[in-house]
Amino acid sequence: MRAVQVTEFGGPEVLTPVELPDPVAGPGEVLIDVERIGVNYADTHQAENSYLAPSKLPLVPGGEVVGTSGGKRVVALLNGGGGYAEKAVAPEATTFPVPDGVDDLTALSMLVQGTTAWVLLKKNAHLEPGESVVVHAAAGGVGTIAVQLAKAWGAGRVIATASSDEKRALALELGADVAIDSRAEDMTAALVEANGGRRVDVVLDMVGGTTTDQSIAALAPFGRLAFYGMAGRESPKPVELRNLLGHSTTISGMWLPHVFRLPGNVFGTALTDLFDLVLAGKLKAIPGGEYALADARAAHEALRSRKTVGKLLLDPGK
Repeated sequence: MRAVQVTEFGGPEVLTPVELPDPVAGPGEVLIDVERIGVNYADTHQAENSYLAPSKLPLVPGGEVVGTSGGKRVVALLNGGGGYAEKAVAPEATTFPVPDGVDDLTALSMLVQGTTAWVLLKKNAHLEPGESVVVHAAAGGVGTIAVQLAKAWGAGRVIATASSDEKRALALELGADVAIDSRAEDMTAALVEANGGRRVDVVLDMVGGTTTDQSIAALAPFGRLAFYGMAGRESPKPVELRNLLGHSTTISGMWLPHVFRLPGNVFGTALTDLFDLVLAGKLKAIPGGEYALADARAAHEALRSRKTVGKLLLDPGK
């Protein structure tokens, strides 16, 4: 089969098209003929071995695919990679049927980005109706869905941040009440101003660095910041626990694989809920570009440049 492999850690340049033997499904696994592959920030960290789960060489990156298995259309989370290929093996426990009426782009958007936004708002932020919600990187894969969900679930004011006029316009189209420049010199002041002079209740952050530092400073009493990535590849300042007392602040982190350790089928519930919203016309996926499998390097370059919107895909048929 055709695949993309990493034999040394690094940036997009280490993604190399190769021919590999077809994978074989073991007990509790399914073999999937891949139709589309999701590209995520986690893949860029996996390629440079800076992800939360250490990578091992040689590596076929990619954690999610949509395709057919046993004649049925499925979307799946993979275990440790293997997605950038024409065929992939996935655990049965993380393989889900795709409802009729849900296309490949939407299935993959909801599998990782959608469930991430759902968990952040439901489990981390415990969003309540009327609260203000800041969505950083609002034109990205998670951001575009988080804006829609926050609005659908009764947020009083959704504040989006993005780096260009086009991205801010997209966030407003998706339901944000206001969209501000993510490059604001004083993000704390910008967020408070965007919220009508009031501190904000909830922040969803995957940027890191000063964006995180200044967002924490903008939180209202009992405000919550949910941290789920570091696309800027710059660590925020260490948080002094005693400083959290000043506004009864909560800061939490979220890594999607941990959702599977929760009692009950939280991930499955989230995905079903998201698909239902899609089929009801209340939630949509935003295309961010589709690349040939051999052009995975270009997809990573685009993603790391932070110039993309929505969901990026690889097509193993090209």
